[in-house]
Amino acid sequence: MRDTRASLLSEAEILVRGRGYSGFSYADLAEAVGIRKASIHHHFRTKEELAGALIEAYEARYDAALDTIAGDTRDGVERIEAYGRLYLGGVEQGLGCLCAALAVELETLPEGLRRSIVRFFDKHIAWLAGVLEEGQIDGSVRRGLDPQAHARLIVAALEGALLLERFLAGPEGFARTLTALSEGLRPAA
Repeated sequence: MRDTRASLLSEAEILVRGRGYSGFSYADLAEAVGIRKASIHHHFRTKEELAGALIEAYEARYDAALDTIAGDTRDGVERIEAYGRLYLGGVEQGLGCLCAALAVELETLPEGLRRSIVRFFDKHIAWLAGVLEEGQIDGSVRRGLDPQAHARLIVAALEGALLLERFLAGPEGFARTLTALSEGLRPAA
């Protein structure tokens, strides 16, 4: 027996990451999952509720990935590279970041979704800034970088590469961007 709620979340994420929040309807989702449109309302009364659940699930996956990266790697630049590789799946699948896809429509989104997106990115910027600070202390990251500013730069570069390389050079282009980003963080030899 399939889990309809999980199927709805999975298919809705693909739709949002590929088309944006305004670019899909419950009719599109019903067709993708193979159920009646009215059945979706049993699980998610509104599109806003569905999007909130998507962000929550996406954030939980990223939280687990960040914990794994922190546990598996010690070098600051290696952690940044591992973080960057989280975006690679989107390039390979031709899908954008869920929260960035939603952020594009910021002005039209309900306030609760806006807050969730800000929380997602704030959490990632804080995590990256912490990685950079620790890396400066242990010598794996170049000294003199402003961790907060560079954390924002990392997110912006990866989000931009995810967007561009879906159209340009694919995973190879994304890997080149990630390498250039990493090289700029390493201490001088």
